[in-house]
Amino acid sequence: MSNLNRFLGGSPGSVLVKLIFLSLLVGAFLAFYEITPFELIERLFNWLASIFNLSFETVLEVGRWILYGAIIVVPLWLLSRLFGSRR
Repeated sequence: MSNLNRFLGGSPGSVLVKLIFLSLLVGAFLAFYEITPFELIERLFNWLASIFNLSFETVLEVGRWILYGAIIVVPLWLLSRLFGSRR
């Protein structure tokens, strides 16, 4: 078996026929649901942007929690250090 056949997974002719057949099936499916390849790419970018925004909002929310907690914890810690037992 040649390197080209090994890379392609079969003879170039049979791989070409399989790819044409699969492309026809996928194209028919997309046409049936009236989806264009550009629309799929746009949906992918929108999905990635929403995940990024969700992650960014989550980071901001956690940062806000840390800030809220620090407003209470840091002064208490500082007071405990200033008035703690000294040996």
